[in-house]
Amino acid sequence: MRVIVTGSSGLIGSAAVRHWDAAGDEVIGIDNDMRATFFGAAGSTKWNQSRLESETKNFRTVSIDIRDKDKILDLFKNETPDLIIHCAAQPSHDKAAAIPFLDFEVNANGTLNLLEATRQFAPDAVFCHMSTNKVYGDAPNELPLKELDTRWEYARDEDYDGIDESCRIDQTMHSLFGASKTAADVLAQEYGRYFGLKTGVFRGGCLTGASHSGVELHGFLSYLVHVAVTGKPYTIFGYKGKQVRDQIECSDVVKAFEAFSKNPRPGEVYNIGGGRDNAASVLECISMIEEIGGHKINYALGDDNRKGDHICYISNLAKLRRDYPDWDIRVSLHDILTQMIQAEEQKQAVATS
Repeated sequence: MRVIVTGSSGLIGSAAVRHWDAAGDEVIGIDNDMRATFFGAAGSTKWNQSRLESETKNFRTVSIDIRDKDKILDLFKNETPDLIIHCAAQPSHDKAAAIPFLDFEVNANGTLNLLEATRQFAPDAVFCHMSTNKVYGDAPNELPLKELDTRWEYARDEDYDGIDESCRIDQTMHSLFGASKTAADVLAQEYGRYFGLKTGVFRGGCLTGASHSGVELHGFLSYLVHVAVTGKPYTIFGYKGKQVRDQIECSDVVKAFEAFSKNPRPGEVYNIGGGRDNAASVLECISMIEEIGGHKINYALGDDNRKGDHICYISNLAKLRRDYPDWDIRVSLHDILTQMIQAEEQKQAVATS
């Protein structure tokens, strides 16, 4: 089987590369290190690309910009895939406002190029699209909440398991990132429902893992671990640090892609995140990092929250578990943080040696 992975040097993309390479499949990665353009040298994933290429057997990277329609079409024509894992994106809620054209061209137009290449040259392939919970905008904030000592929490029992796929995606504040990803999300659905392609849309909560190149504007947990280990200061954006996120390790996301690829449901949408068990506030994550790694975090509470940001977001995983009962969360938040702290400590040891 031939698998094309976009954003192959990023967090989810690299996990997908390792997964299908280990299965003996041919894996072609599309990655031109746009993260360095978005976030500067600290956000570059070149280090991860080099590591992937040295540690895999059936993988190679092609440096193509997904905005380049002709090159994408040529690749799909000449090396027709059986499976597409689309993870490439401008991923920052905040950065998008400074680069609106680039954000939309990458997230929306780039996705259109890939979908159309699939329709023209690989109509039988499965297409897994990595979307985001930001397609819901700030609609989740309309649920009644209660303030506890260290977190915001849903006030009603019926909301305990979190946000499901029935949450509306329009008439909310999304951020420009959320708007461009909503366009891509709906396009992927439409190519499944209108053209019958085997597209699946996965609306991610906080996706994380030890290979994440987190920066202040994207990759909250990864960056938090980085500042903990390096002793840098950290600013929490609003909500008293009690905003709740559900964390999912990248390998659990890839397992969901695998389950969908074996039994695709064209045009279907799934929320995917850590769920209730892996949910924690920023303050609670800080406490866990200090307890697990012994690193004291120097943080300050900012007064202003990010526009359109969620106060309490937990992914309701019931639909994904119903359709793919063999899938479930395998990596706990405690284990995620343990792995990330160890990886960051190793990275800093190498940098200072």
